[in-house]
Amino acid sequence: MAEPKLNAREKAQVAVLVARMAKRCVASEDIDRSDLERRVDAILDRARAREEKAQQRP
Repeated sequence: MAEPKLNAREKAQVAVLVARMAKRCVASEDIDRSDLERRVDAILDRARAREEKAQQRP
């Protein structure tokens, strides 16, 4: 699956979440970060939906 183009807000949101994941990993390797991964996936899903909607427009 191709990665969608992210707008500035989505890029910032993903950057913050990735930084939080990294901070958790520094604290401990066996910390659960699935909640943050789900949030990143949701942002990417919305970006994909936005791109598909834009392509369907005439």
